[in-house]
Amino acid sequence: MIDVEDLIELVHTYNPRSNADLIRTAFEYGRRMHVGQFRHSGEEYFTHPVAVAAILTEQHLDDATIITALLHDTIEDTKSTYTEVERLFGTEIAELVDGVTKLTNLQLSSSETKQAENFRKLFMAMSKDMRVILVKLADRLHNMRTIKSMRHEKQVQKARETMDIFAPLAGRMGMQWMREELEDLSFRVLNSEARGSIIRRFITLQRETGDVINKITNDVRTELDKQGIEAEVFGRAKKPYSIWRKMEEKQMGFSRLSDIYGFRIVCESEQDCYRILGAIHQRWRAVPGRFKDYISQPKSNGYRSIHTTVSGRDGKRVEVQIRTRQMHEVAEAGVAAHWSYRDGVRVQNPFAVDPAKWIAGLTERFEQSEDHDEFMEAVKLEMYSDQVFCFTPKGEVVALPRGATPLDFAYAIHTRIGDSCVGAKVDGMRVPLWTRVKNGQSVEIMTAEGQRPQATWIDIAVTGKAKSAIRKSLREEDRERFIKLGRELARVAFEHISKKATDKALSTAATRLGLGGAGDLLARLGSAELTAREVVKVLYPELTMSTGDEIDANRAVVGLSPDQTPQRASCCQPVPGERIVGITYRGKGVVIHAIDCPALEEFEEQTGRWVDLHWHSGRHLAVHSVTLELTIRNDAGVLGRICTLIGEQKANISDLTFRDRKPDFYRLLVEVDLRDVEHLHMVMTALEADSDVAAIARHRDLTRRPS
Repeated sequence: MIDVEDLIELVHTYNPRSNADLIRTAFEYGRRMHVGQFRHSGEEYFTHPVAVAAILTEQHLDDATIITALLHDTIEDTKSTYTEVERLFGTEIAELVDGVTKLTNLQLSSSETKQAENFRKLFMAMSKDMRVILVKLADRLHNMRTIKSMRHEKQVQKARETMDIFAPLAGRMGMQWMREELEDLSFRVLNSEARGSIIRRFITLQRETGDVINKITNDVRTELDKQGIEAEVFGRAKKPYSIWRKMEEKQMGFSRLSDIYGFRIVCESEQDCYRILGAIHQRWRAVPGRFKDYISQPKSNGYRSIHTTVSGRDGKRVEVQIRTRQMHEVAEAGVAAHWSYRDGVRVQNPFAVDPAKWIAGLTERFEQSEDHDEFMEAVKLEMYSDQVFCFTPKGEVVALPRGATPLDFAYAIHTRIGDSCVGAKVDGMRVPLWTRVKNGQSVEIMTAEGQRPQATWIDIAVTGKAKSAIRKSLREEDRERFIKLGRELARVAFEHISKKATDKALSTAATRLGLGGAGDLLARLGSAELTAREVVKVLYPELTMSTGDEIDANRAVVGLSPDQTPQRASCCQPVPGERIVGITYRGKGVVIHAIDCPALEEFEEQTGRWVDLHWHSGRHLAVHSVTLELTIRNDAGVLGRICTLIGEQKANISDLTFRDRKPDFYRLLVEVDLRDVEHLHMVMTALEADSDVAAIARHRDLTRRPS
C-alpha cells in the first residue's frame, strides 16, 4: 500500500494546488475507521480504498473525488456516519460517499425486475454527480485486479456482473482503456482456457514473425517524416478478449484473423489528422468499409478520432486511429475529462462533454420505457452500442446503433413516421425493412395513412425506442382481447389459492408491480408479458412459500454434494417421480435431466460429468414447471374452460403462448406448475378428456439445452 505522502505526490503532479491537509486527514480517518478489517487476501482492508484513490489520480481527478475514494466504504462498513463525514469533509464529499454507498448496495445481477429498478437508481445517481460512478468503476477495477483471493463462485458472479454491466458502462462513458481491462480481467475468470490459448498463439506468432508492432510503427513514422508531419505513433496487440470476441462473431480461427494489431497516431491539429490519413492511404491500401470519421461526427460521449484499417506489412490488416492531443485526452478519460486537472487548474478541453448534458441524453429514452423489459433492453443496447450515421433526404444526420434498420431510422425521426412506415429507400434504391444500414447512407422512409405496426417488426427493429413504440401500438390494438384472457388467467390463479381476483386485488397488485392499473395488469397477463404466479406472489407471498412437511425445490434432489447447486434442465423439464441424472457444468452447478432426455447423448463419452441422482421421497411443492402443447377448438369459452380444468387439478398456469392461430383451431404452449409426475398425468388426463381438446402432448425444446 502506498503511504499518504506518496498519494499526495501523485495528486500534486497534476494539481499542485490540491488540499494536501484535507487528503491527509481523509487518509488517517479512513485508516482509523477500517482498523481491524481485512480483505480475503489477508491484507488490511484500507489498502483497497487507497488503491482506488491511486487509480483515480491516473485520470487527474479533483480532490473531492480522491477523498471520496479514500472514504467510499466508511459509511457502509464502519461506524462512520453521513453526519460525521459531512462535519469533517463538507457536504460535497459526504454526498459523493453516500452516493457510492448506495451504488454498492444495488444488486445489479439480481432478477430482471429488480435489476431494472436498480439500473434506474444507478442512472439516477449518475445524473446527480457523475463522479459517483467514476469512483465505483475504479472500485470495481481494483476488486477485479485482486479477485483471485475470492472463492470461485464469487469470482464468477463478480466477473459476469463486470462483463455485463461495468465494462460496457465504462466504454459508454468513453473510458475505453478501463473497459478493455475490465473485460480482460473478467475473461480470465470466465474462460481462462480460451484466454490462455490466445496468449500462447500470440507468443508463437511473435516468434515466427518477429516484432511486427515495432516494424509497422517505424514504417508509419517514415511516411510521416516524408510528409513533414510531427506526431507520436503507438502500436499494440489487441487484448485477448477483444480477439476472442472477434473470433466468435466472425466464426473463424485465430490464424485467419487479420487485424489483431492496433496503432494510434497523436498529432497537433485537426488539419494534421487528415494529412496523416492521406499519407497512410497513399502508402497502404485501405480496407473497404472499415473507415469511420468520428471527428466530423463525434460520439455522444465526446469521442473524436479517425479510424481506418489498411493492409500493412506482409498483407496484415492493421487498424489505425488518428487524433489530436486534446482528442486523445478525451478518448482516454471519456466523460471524466470534465473534472481533469493540469497544473492546478481544471483542463479546458473543448472536446470534453458536459456530464449533465450527456447523462440527460442517455436517460431521456430510458424514461420512455413503460416496463422493466423495455427498460433493460434500452439500457443494454445503449451500453453496447457502436454508432453509424445516416442521412435524411434533406441531409440531416441520424445516429443509430450498429445493426440498425430503416425501421429504426423511421422511429428515430418520429414515432408517427415509424408507425405508418410501408417501405424504405437506401441511397435511392428500394430495400426490405430488415436491411442493415451503413455509415453515410441516405435513407428515405415511405409512409401510408392507415398503416399500423406489424408483430414481425419486433424482430426487425434493433433500437429500444422502436421496439417500445411497436409493442405499445400492438398492445393497444389487442388490448381488449388480452384483458379478457388475462382476467380468466387471474381468476384461475386466485382460485387455486382460495382467493378471488377482485378489482381491488388486481389494482393493488398493479400498484406493487409499478403498472398503470388493473386494466394494464390484465392486458400484460393476457399477452404473456406477466405471469399469474407473479401477480399472486406480490399479493400473497406467504401462500407461495413451502408449508408443513412439503419438500421445497431447494432440497428436492438427493445425491448432490454440499457445494453443488441443482438446476432443472429446460430441454426436458424433469419432475419428481421420473428417473433423473445430473450433468456437471462449469459455472452452472449440476443440471438435472430426465433419463430419457435426447440431450444426454452428447455426454455418453464424458462419464466423469454424470452424477447419480434421485428425487427426495415425500410430497413436493407444486413449483416444477412443465410445458404442455395443446391444440384446442377456436370457439367462445373454450380457452376459459381449459384454464378452469387445469385449476381444478390444483395446478397453476405460469405462462401461456400462442404458437398458431387458425379460424377453427388454436395451437398453444401452456406452462403449468406441478408437484410430480402423477400430478402431470392428472392434468393431462383431465385435458385429454375434454371434447374441445384435439391434441395434447408434453413439449420438449432441445434448443434450450444448456451448454
